[in-house]
This record gives sequence, C-alpha cells and structure tokens, in this order.
Amino acid sequence: MWIKICGVRDPDTAVAVCRYRPQAIGLNFYAKSPRYVHPEVAQQIIQSLPSQIESVGLFVNMPPDQIGVCCRDCRIDTAQLHGDETPQEVEQLHRANPDLNLIRAFRVGPDNLDEVANWLTESRDRKIPLKACLLDARSDSAYGGTGQTAPWSLINQAYRRDTWPPLVLAGGLTPDNVQSAIRNVQPWGIDVASGVESGPGTKDPQLLQRFMQAAHDAELSD
Repeated sequence: MWIKICGVRDPDTAVAVCRYRPQAIGLNFYAKSPRYVHPEVAQQIIQSLPSQIESVGLFVNMPPDQIGVCCRDCRIDTAQLHGDETPQEVEQLHRANPDLNLIRAFRVGPDNLDEVANWLTESRDRKIPLKACLLDARSDSAYGGTGQTAPWSLINQAYRRDTWPPLVLAGGLTPDNVQSAIRNVQPWGIDVASGVESGPGTKDPQLLQRFMQAAHDAELSD
C-alpha cells in the first residue's frame, strides 16, 4: 500500500519519518497552512530523502506556471492539487511538465461524488494522466489537514475503481482508525497529516510508529 506522511516541515523530521518507511512524504506549499514549508527548506528536505521515498508537493490554487517552477526547483516528484483547480489548469501544468506525476485531491461531503465524477470525466477527455485521486473530508474552514473523517461508506460504494484513477484515502486517519478505514474502503493508498501529530505540524514518533504498524497489519490481514 502507498502511504504518504504529509506536512513534513524540516529535514530532521523528514529523516525521522523515513525510519518508518512510508512510500511518500508530503510538503505543503499552501502559505495559510500551519504545515507550510518554504521552497528553500523543501529543497533541503528532499535532499535528505532516500531515493525510494517519493516527494509530493501539496498546492492550493497556485497558478500552474508557479507550481511547475516550484517542482523543478525543489526536484519534486509529484504535485498534489488540493484546491479548486480546473481540468484546464491541470492540463496546462501537465503539458508544461510532462514528467511530473499528478494527484488531484477532492474534499467530499456525505451526499455524493458528483463533483469528482464530473472533474474526472473532463480530465479524461483532456487526456490528463493522474497518478491517483485523493479524497479528503470536506471542511468550510480549511483545504485539508483538519482531522475530520471522510465519508467512508459513500466512497466505498460510489468510487468507480474500474475507470477512475487509484484511490488515496485521507481525512481524519489516526493510529486508532486506520485499520478500519483500510478494511472498509480498500484504498490504493492512504494519506495522513494531523493524525500523527502532537500539535499542528509537529510529527509524533510514537503516533507515526503506531500508524504505520496498524496500516501494515490491515494490509496483511486482507
């Protein structure tokens, strides 16, 4: 299973997180987030990563040309678009940066996945290659990292696994509920930020260890 630890803010934390062997580390470039990291620090973080750890940059409503510059300067493997980016903007980003992996994130409520379906239909028409589609909990106060749980039952029932990109589940995942989330939703990957923190942006080694162990236990039990 693809596991991303998001919101790493300094090289020392990155080194500590890598000890638990996630598949990816997320760097948040949204200035209003408590997990924001400056591009210069992000470069230092990425230089400290083992080659097998994927670097994912999280962007919220940043112009495509600026995302491209940031990813090239920092040597980011994957851009995660977590705002209100249109298929047209993502197509522009892809055409200018064809080697950059793309993850489109959506904040979903308990009603339906119509917004996701409409966006993915247009993206397919535009031939935008997505590495994955991330579903997070909808919040009126933030673009992610709120600790709110996504609607697992809706996602499991309505996500079109046969035609949509691989599913990454986010939103309110913790060491105590990640096993249940994996068993109920069966995602391709999971993404955690606040669930392994002792405070906003501060990763907790004990929570990280428990989270990774619980996730791997759920995967092995399938």
